[in-house]
Amino acid sequence: MNRARVPRRLLLTGAGSAAVAALAGCQVSQSTTPTPQPTNPQSHPPTSGQQDEAALRRKIASLLVVGFRGDRVGRDDWIVRAIRNGLGGVILFDRDLETDAERNIRSPQQVTTLIRDLKSAAPGRRLIVSIDQEGGRTARLNPSNGFPATRSEAEIGAENSATATREWARGLVASLTRIGVNLNYAPVVDLNVNPESRAIGRLDRSFSANPDVVVSNATEEIHAHRAAGVKTSIKHFPGIGSAAGNTDFEVVDVSDTWNRVELEPFRRLIRAGAADSVLVAHVLNRQLDPNRPASLSPAVVTNLLRGELGWQGPVVSDDMQAAAITRRHGSAEAVRLALQAGVDLLVFANQQVYDPEIVGKTVDAVVDLVRRGQLSQERIDTSVARVDTLRPKG
Repeated sequence: MNRARVPRRLLLTGAGSAAVAALAGCQVSQSTTPTPQPTNPQSHPPTSGQQDEAALRRKIASLLVVGFRGDRVGRDDWIVRAIRNGLGGVILFDRDLETDAERNIRSPQQVTTLIRDLKSAAPGRRLIVSIDQEGGRTARLNPSNGFPATRSEAEIGAENSATATREWARGLVASLTRIGVNLNYAPVVDLNVNPESRAIGRLDRSFSANPDVVVSNATEEIHAHRAAGVKTSIKHFPGIGSAAGNTDFEVVDVSDTWNRVELEPFRRLIRAGAADSVLVAHVLNRQLDPNRPASLSPAVVTNLLRGELGWQGPVVSDDMQAAAITRRHGSAEAVRLALQAGVDLLVFANQQVYDPEIVGKTVDAVVDLVRRGQLSQERIDTSVARVDTLRPKG
């Protein structure tokens, strides 16, 4: 998810319905005539069907991560209500794409308080608080908001020293733990096969064009995150190092430039047990699927990533509001295709468009898929179990 201060990353309000409160008890009259029971339907206990749907809605909400505006929150803000009703997580940004104003991060003290208030609204305080902190130009925490400058992956890969990488990664992670972030959409493990790529190469987001260099440095970075209790997401599967454009703003086709060697960092990190989650890109790659972008493709997510590469953990979407998919699919259709493809955690940055109703709309759409038999409750439960591995322990 790259919303750097240059082009943003390749990189949810309403809320699920609350269960109706059960009637605490009916007072029995001392007289021989029974006291009439209340006729207000809200005074009756919820039926099993209502309970089941409320539980389903909370499960679906738990699979969503959403961005929001503001550097502080109150208990009646839509994002806080959504968290109380089961929203799975939030994603923080330093700048707002539309207004170019400060968004969520002004200073270490301010954002620490913001995260504390967000977590306090979450059941068991197990909210996913996520960010894109790759280093270099793609860093939401930076000197402009009171955090240390960080070197880019390209600089680290060029040095290619385990000691230097370890020190760099520890410094990067220290800023995350300082404020309470628990999921970082990093490291980028794309190969720098096109140095002129507006998505990767020009932004210095890749360690190297050499898979060995990428894997060794990514491994050190992941170890530093794990030592501090922060989860990671390797990206952007199945590889966008050859992409000429940025999927946030346009449809990007790598069919003629992608090579299977770009799978190697993912394959080797998964095999080594070094992945916490895998973020799937919105690029169109006709070598893998002639019709759908990777993020919406069962051939890519289920057959290639889970089948050939053996990944059984959580799969994370790139921004579900990115132009690469919204220009071709409506929001509800994109959600359906992503879930049916095998994606578990859906990220809505709320940057391309700002929609304070996105949680309710998305939950409604997925409930409808379940009702119509296009998505099973078992499939939802599987994703919930996978996403739970990314949550901080209660």
